Amino acid sequence: MKRFYKDASAFAAADGNYTVLLDGKAVKTPKRGMLALPNLALAEAVAEEWRAQGETIDPQTMPLTRLAFAALDVVTPERERIAAEILKFAKSDLLSYRAEEPPELVARQAKLWDPLLDWAAETYGARLKVGSGICHVTQPDAAIAELETAVARYDEFELAALHTATVITGSLVLALALAEEEVDAGEAFDAAMLEEKFQAEKWGIDAEAEKRRRHLLVELTAAERFFGLLNTHP
Repeated sequence: MKRFYKDASAFAAADGNYTVLLDGKAVKTPKRGMLALPNLALAEAVAEEWRAQGETIDPQTMPLTRLAFAALDVVTPERERIAAEILKFAKSDLLSYRAEEPPELVARQAKLWDPLLDWAAETYGARLKVGSGICHVTQPDAAIAELETAVARYDEFELAALHTATVITGSLVLALALAEEEVDAGEAFDAAMLEEKFQAEKWGIDAEAEKRRRHLLVELTAAERFFGLLNTHP
């Protein structure tokens, strides 16, 4: 889409929310709703994405805007479905599935992933089981219930970022750790891509796979920033 505005700015709306104005006109979501943002910090960051556009608007360079749109257009009307999608990852969490060999990879997984599972157990009372090979690991109902409670505490904007982080990492534990600042985006990404990076060390880097990983890291970093902006207070 060709750029149709000169300036973008954050604006405090009468209802206590914030929005973004393009030449004085409020941005609408793809479903034609109001872009109602919860605080000024997020509104200013979203406005900056609109200001940074060139002659054409490229949504791929606007990850905060896309997360805000997702929160309003998808999560808000379908909160239960999105929460259920997120929770599915707990039942097959990446951190619960370990390699049988080689020993070096097994050791790396234990070193990097075990502390995160310990953190989830201490923080939420959710102790996930671990297995090796391709067999399904059935998680305790009590652990899943505790993680469901944890997910339910997040508002719609937080759920949008949590959903993105969970899908990228394949792990609800990693996504929650990112949301709660237990890890940063780089650490979460390294944990999620541990096996891929191990294989690249052994067999060399695949250009397409590396391009995909760079894109995913950008998206995960945006989710981390989104969480941070949501927690910014005047």
